[in-house]
Amino acid sequence: MKPQHVRLFVKPGCGWCDEAREGLRMRGIPYQEIDVITQPGAMEEMKNLTGQTRAPSLDIDGHILADFGAHELDVWWVKMGFEDHN
Repeated sequence: MKPQHVRLFVKPGCGWCDEAREGLRMRGIPYQEIDVITQPGAMEEMKNLTGQTRAPSLDIDGHILADFGAHELDVWWVKMGFEDHN
């Protein structure tokens, strides 16, 4: 299945957030980036979705991956059955 609605919750200066951006870019996945530090209400929304305050966190078509590194994203992507856009 191809993801339709992808949101990436990030924090400035977060190396794992940079890896998440790169992982999505390499897959050709368009996404909405949400900065939980500068965007009003974004931290609370991420907490409600994930139960935590750590970034990066992904919301892909209602499926949540929270506080992850590049390897966890790769494993989760396959497990969820998402297809790359490329």
